[in-house]
Amino acid sequence: MYQRKEPVISSVHTKVKGVAEVMEEVVDGMKKSVRKVFDTADYTLPLQGNSFFVMTNYLITEGQEQGLCPQFPTPRTLCSSDRGCRKGWMDPQSKGIQTGKCVVYSGTKKTCEVAAWCPTETVEEAPRPALLGSAENFTVLIKNNVDFPGHNYTTRNILPGLNTSCTFHKMQNPQCPIFRLGDIFRDAGDRFSEVAVKGGIMGIEINWDCNLDRWSHRCRPKYSFRRLDDKTANESLYPGYNFRYAKYYRENNVEKRTLIKVFGIRFDILVFGTGGKFDIISLIVYIGSTLSYFGLATVFIDFLINTYSSAICRSHVYPWCPCCEPCAANEFYYRKKCEAVVEPKRTLKYVSFVDEPHIRMVDRQLLGKSLQHAKGQEVPRAPVDFARLSKLPGSLLAPALAPGRPEEMQPLHGAGSPKSGDSPDWCQCGKCLPSQLPKESKCLEEVCCRRKQGPCITTSELFGALVLSRHALRQLLLYEEPLLVLDEEATNSRLRHCAYRCYTAWRFGSQDVADFGILPSCCRWRIRKEFPRSQGQYGGFQCPC
Repeated sequence: MYQRKEPVISSVHTKVKGVAEVMEEVVDGMKKSVRKVFDTADYTLPLQGNSFFVMTNYLITEGQEQGLCPQFPTPRTLCSSDRGCRKGWMDPQSKGIQTGKCVVYSGTKKTCEVAAWCPTETVEEAPRPALLGSAENFTVLIKNNVDFPGHNYTTRNILPGLNTSCTFHKMQNPQCPIFRLGDIFRDAGDRFSEVAVKGGIMGIEINWDCNLDRWSHRCRPKYSFRRLDDKTANESLYPGYNFRYAKYYRENNVEKRTLIKVFGIRFDILVFGTGGKFDIISLIVYIGSTLSYFGLATVFIDFLINTYSSAICRSHVYPWCPCCEPCAANEFYYRKKCEAVVEPKRTLKYVSFVDEPHIRMVDRQLLGKSLQHAKGQEVPRAPVDFARLSKLPGSLLAPALAPGRPEEMQPLHGAGSPKSGDSPDWCQCGKCLPSQLPKESKCLEEVCCRRKQGPCITTSELFGALVLSRHALRQLLLYEEPLLVLDEEATNSRLRHCAYRCYTAWRFGSQDVADFGILPSCCRWRIRKEFPRSQGQYGGFQCPC
């Protein structure tokens, strides 16, 4: 976090203590047991690096000297005549070089003769139980010096005033550097007596996790133990840990040796850890990385808002859980934060009916069916911007009041007029006219200003002021192009398209929706009547995408 970390550098030195007694059987004309005592020099061997070895079992072949002798009988060495042996041949598993002769080993067994240290080593299993089974009571003192060069700090695992009679215990004495070998295996989940038969490898881990700040100094090792060899290996994979060494001597001026196959346990001491000390740069980096996690708060809040404002919550949770009803407030924040965007495409159309509070979105091919009867998805109408409404001319905001009823709003003209017999079947206001487009395209213009029968929106006073006012439309054109000068035909075309835009902006609100908004037939023909084209032919709706 706020500290600069430095890896540990260490050195290790070990001392093993203990004495074992072994009863050996010696055959010299008769069997007899001989007591033999093993001390540290007998059962430990020098190893390189941070390791030490303790012998727990052994096999001895005594009195070997250079000469010719038969091999120990095995499927590879058995023979019946000299033809089964090859002179000069040496098997990697054999104990010498064959002479080409087949000689008697014992009784009726014959094996190939070899030039080797004779007699050759016998192939036999390690003694069970282990000869040095009492080695589990041996102790080892581990001296570990560590250094953190980046922080100029050195320490060791042996505390001043150490009680040399202590023994490590994970709970009662965790800082004692003297370990009983049997306890090491017990803490690792193994039994020393089983491993001692064929040997193994045990890891002693020393972890230095040091805080070197003066105000919270802490730097003591933690010990743990782990079996490192494969204890599940089968016999064919040479389980355990063993090796051979020899003791040479001369007898009657003849060099001889005693071959010892040693089984034992190798202890590897693994030292690791870090030392941390306050560093201002590390503190700044930590604060910066921590602040970045606060960005996840917005993701979590968005998840809550999206969950509690979902259709499932509204339809299933709110009716049965009144306490969750206040969560509907999240829907407001969700609408403020997230905006649904519809992909622009040629099949997209919007329709606005004067007798419905919402807009209908139709996103499919009409296939000859009039747009008036096409089913669509309800889309909320954009809220009225009263700030923009306040900028309208005063004549629009304060229309003339009807005589005798100065405080009442005036109805649409012709509110009670019946549907005209000349209007198409899909028309509900009596003002719509048939489309001039080809048969496959005319269904796009077959839409009325109303969903149900009633007065036409073109009879509204605001329709005339916002959509048909030549003066207002000219002002809008000049606002876009201040130096616009057009002849009558070009002016009508510009005013007509400007009137289309004024209507869609009024009835659809959002520009994204207005671009795909379809004008009702009655409104379209009323605008065309006010700003006609000389030829009387019109192109109809042009998709912006």
